[in-house]
Amino acid sequence: MVTMEELREMDCSVLKRLLNRDESGGGALGLLGGGKCLLLDCRPFLAHSAGYIRGSVNVRCNTIVRRRAKGSVSLEQILPAEEEVRARLRSGLYSAVIVYDERSPRAESLREDSTVSLVVQALRRNAERTDICLLKGGYERFSSEYPEFCSKTKALAAIPAPVPPSATESLELGCSSCGTPLHDQGGPVEILPFLYLGSAYHAARRDMLDALGITALLNVSSDCPNHFEGHYQYKCIPVEDNHKTDISSWFMEAIEYIDAVKECRGRVLVHCQAGISRSATICLAYLMMKKRVRLEEAFEFVKQRRSIISPNFSFMGQLLQFESQVLAASCAAEAHSPSAPLRERGKATPTPTSQFVFSFPVSVGVHSAPSSLPYLHSPITTSPSC
Repeated sequence: MVTMEELREMDCSVLKRLLNRDESGGGALGLLGGGKCLLLDCRPFLAHSAGYIRGSVNVRCNTIVRRRAKGSVSLEQILPAEEEVRARLRSGLYSAVIVYDERSPRAESLREDSTVSLVVQALRRNAERTDICLLKGGYERFSSEYPEFCSKTKALAAIPAPVPPSATESLELGCSSCGTPLHDQGGPVEILPFLYLGSAYHAARRDMLDALGITALLNVSSDCPNHFEGHYQYKCIPVEDNHKTDISSWFMEAIEYIDAVKECRGRVLVHCQAGISRSATICLAYLMMKKRVRLEEAFEFVKQRRSIISPNFSFMGQLLQFESQVLAASCAAEAHSPSAPLRERGKATPTPTSQFVFSFPVSVGVHSAPSSLPYLHSPITTSPSC
């Protein structure tokens, strides 16, 4: 078996030249001989979301993946949503794969249980004909030397909170004398390039929608009007913000709608009354499903962009249940993958003794009726109906 010390290394200047060639050629990142190169970001989802080398793909290797992998991860586990990438790797269509973490200076410094080490081992098992290289110094060094080849999110925490309008401005805006509510201040926030989150007030501001390039709206309420049905595409999810509502039954329909807008190169605003509970829940479910991240990571990601989100306790329970279903589906796909060891696939799958696929701090029955969902002891404070 090839050790980490024998892993090839790549200087940041070499990657910069490859990226330059990529931009001048207008195609995928290329190497000599016409082969293509894959760039894998082995950092956590939140770190990747804050900043990454352009063109890189973020691998998934959270604690649950590690625990289930028992020291050996598969392509299905680290690249669950990138079916085409997995197929190209197995077919040997990439001439090289470049992996990077935050700052590892040399291959010999990598720990055996590090994400990079686990990813490299998976690549060696499934892409034997492909060269694998470690970017020396990782994202930290590359971004400091060549920031023009990196995409970075604004320092969201440094953005000052909107200043409440004066009494005169409030009257001019048609607001009450107490000023604009916090959930209506500013504008819709970008969750992904095609996905925005906001309130009913934002959904009623055509100037805001047009400025953001919004083409469709997902109205997660039973009473918010659709103001511009002749101008935008609309879909309604008529749910209330209370502990009896089964919002999870709408998750897949909402995800399919968002994907349909994305495929048409449009942008969708997901909103409810205040953009705090119902619409935030839908955005969290989308991230969990499409990015294969845990609820904790998705919640932090969205909260960094819209700090006032607070799904009610029942919705959080349903999201935890959805998390277990999403991760279970990923593991099932991995078990039936071509790379799964024959001895493992030959074993009879035991019938679970528990209805839960994973153990969570708060458990919600997989087949529980919406009204029987228990309240969750969540650190997140509750908010007025939204």
